[in-house]
Amino acid sequence: MDFSPLVLSLEVAAVATLISLVLALICAWALSALEFRGKELLDAAVTLPLVLPPTVLGYYLLIVLGRESWLGALWERATGSPLVFTPKAAVIAAIIHSAPLLTKYLRAAIESVDPIYIKAARSLGLPDWNIYWRVVLPLCRRAIAASAVLAFARSLGEFGMTIMIAGNIPGKTQTMSVAIYDAVESGNAVLARTLVLIVSAIGFLVVWIANRSNPSPALRS
Repeated sequence: MDFSPLVLSLEVAAVATLISLVLALICAWALSALEFRGKELLDAAVTLPLVLPPTVLGYYLLIVLGRESWLGALWERATGSPLVFTPKAAVIAAIIHSAPLLTKYLRAAIESVDPIYIKAARSLGLPDWNIYWRVVLPLCRRAIAASAVLAFARSLGEFGMTIMIAGNIPGKTQTMSVAIYDAVESGNAVLARTLVLIVSAIGFLVVWIANRSNPSPALRS
């Protein structure tokens, strides 16, 4: 059995989760703690990937990142290779797939922090940015850890955008979800079942870790 789809999926999910976590922390802080013009537009932009079909998002990414676009052409001139149909494209697809949901989770966690801690920090003269990093995020650390684990699982299972902008190149861009689709299409039921069981086991483990990272209030007490 070729384990390259599993290895690639784990690598893509890990990189995408790290980048998504950074982006989500910034967006969640802006949406929960700041008031600025265009806040509703930012919120809508974060929510949009959650409601659009992955194939639609994949098409948009092809338009924005393809070799005919200015961004894709700029990347190719800078690196000497196109961005689409590469593992980097799979990472971008996973980020688009996981970052919006991660932002929603983190925003809810930040807004659940007792305001008394924020008021106490402000009374000590801490600026809002320091309050966010030194007070709010430590109080949300369990929720952040659990959300990051779930974002990893969500990145691991991305399919629609990945197959459109990264393709199905064995040993290069074929992730687990794409490999399962390919096995079913080729009639290889044994391989399809094996890959499905592996992904299911990883998903179960990830959910268990997320639950352990952020136990219910009853368990904490």
